[in-house]
Amino acid sequence: MGKINGCIKCLFIFFNVVFALLGGVLVYGAVKATPFSHQFTAVGGPSLAWTWVFALGVLILPVLGIVAACMEKQLLFKIFAGFMVAGMIIMLIFGIVVVVARNTLKDSLDSASAEVAKPFMEDEAMRAILMQFEEQGHCCGVVSSNDWGNNIPQSCECKDQNTVFPFSTGCEAKPVGASGPDEIYATSCSGVIFEFFNIFFKIIMGIFFTFAVLALLGLLMSILMIHQIRKHDSGGSSMAMKSY
Repeated sequence: MGKINGCIKCLFIFFNVVFALLGGVLVYGAVKATPFSHQFTAVGGPSLAWTWVFALGVLILPVLGIVAACMEKQLLFKIFAGFMVAGMIIMLIFGIVVVVARNTLKDSLDSASAEVAKPFMEDEAMRAILMQFEEQGHCCGVVSSNDWGNNIPQSCECKDQNTVFPFSTGCEAKPVGASGPDEIYATSCSGVIFEFFNIFFKIIMGIFFTFAVLALLGLLMSILMIHQIRKHDSGGSSMAMKSY
């Protein structure tokens, strides 16, 4: 008879096998991305070193958990539990950093003044790009429609009040005294851009906080199995008892 409850042990091994496979996929992706690491860093992108650390962690820790469950050794479970604590803290920290970064970006865009839009409005090429983005993104102006002054372009025209667009807040009347379409998009283009970034932020936050919760579950299961092993070694009965 084993020292650990059979159901808990099988469940623990199953989830660790799943994460080991996920880690293998991440390592494969890191290998494929490594030849492009110099290009990423050359344009100011993040180093792939952290990708390797994360991928190897997701691969090695489940293997350690599987070995600990098969050997039923307290020491291995304690090491695994220690890594779970460290992983949970790191994931929470990274998740909080992403939340702070998202809120900082939102505050910066919300408090942006017309001075931010001036470089866009003074350059003819940038104005043309902005007008194209306004038509596609259903927005008007960098910060607001006031960026265009009294000459609002047709790209700001809100043609259909019922047009469904994920980040648009509908239409509004043009500023008093301004020329151009009567109905314009109420959403600024900076607001639309933030919503695109917000999707990315939410995905990253979901990943970090999900891994934090999974690390917590791994820690609790490790503590439970350590308790069962200790109880068995001290002469007590494990949770999976034979019928007499």
